[in-house]
Amino acid sequence: MDRFALAYANDRGAPQHRKITYFANRLSAGFGGQYRGNIDRRVGKIDDMKREKNPDGKSVRELVSAEEWQKRVDLAACYRLIHLYGMDEMIANHVSTRVPGEDHAFLINPYGLLYEQMYASGFIKIDLDGNVLFNPTDYGVNQAGFVIHGAIHRARHDVDCVIHTHTLAGMAVSAMKCGLLPLAQTAMRFLDVGYHDYEGVAINLDEQERLVRDLGNREVLILRNHGLIATGASIAEAFNNIFRLERACQLQVMALSCNTELSMPPREVVEASNRLYLPGVRRRFGLMEWPALLRKLDALDPSYKD
Repeated sequence: MDRFALAYANDRGAPQHRKITYFANRLSAGFGGQYRGNIDRRVGKIDDMKREKNPDGKSVRELVSAEEWQKRVDLAACYRLIHLYGMDEMIANHVSTRVPGEDHAFLINPYGLLYEQMYASGFIKIDLDGNVLFNPTDYGVNQAGFVIHGAIHRARHDVDCVIHTHTLAGMAVSAMKCGLLPLAQTAMRFLDVGYHDYEGVAINLDEQERLVRDLGNREVLILRNHGLIATGASIAEAFNNIFRLERACQLQVMALSCNTELSMPPREVVEASNRLYLPGVRRRFGLMEWPALLRKLDALDPSYKD
């Protein structure tokens, strides 16, 4: 057993059947895939945490609406994809989404699990004042997560999903006075970017007003000396935005490291390109990509749906 598998096995937040799925995937990766699916999965689908929270034995899926369950599945997929594409930072950061039919509630991750350990049944439902409405885990909610995500969900009714990351490229660009540069088509997607000056760890409620002000009606916000925020009208669109924003930051860090004069496109070309990527001009970017991304996850490890 490698050290990553051992750490995963010892994590009290990982349901037993997900540990088995993880080991199956590690084995198949190590032996060319021929052993995938041969691990015994007879362990029940309700882990110890859920039994404690739901003594009647009902699963989280049975306790929420069909619409909320689908949101939970998509949210878990988003966390797994962020990990898959290298945008996570251990247990830090958050992805949140509104609860269908509950305008003042949203789902957020239990603070203590890695992104690759997220699964549909494990998310915590809180309201816009930070009150816990439903927690099927033994974990709590990170205060900074509530401050940032709660502020945006309260102010922006058009936003369904909020993603916050601390990637190296994102933090690097957040420290640059020049901000995000339209160096290539990917970066031109975000011509209108908000910037929020660093005020320390985001645990003070009075910062919420300034976060919302600096985001405005934009889709993305760069937190100076901190990281990135991307929003979207759906989980799929928010993931597409953070993926593209991260690529734009990676591009900028790489280009500036080349120590050569850069070619900047004319402003009118940048603006015309930007318009073609705005939501609704050609299509809502992210929706077409989402089913393909889910198929990718299903092939790797479908336990995000648990």
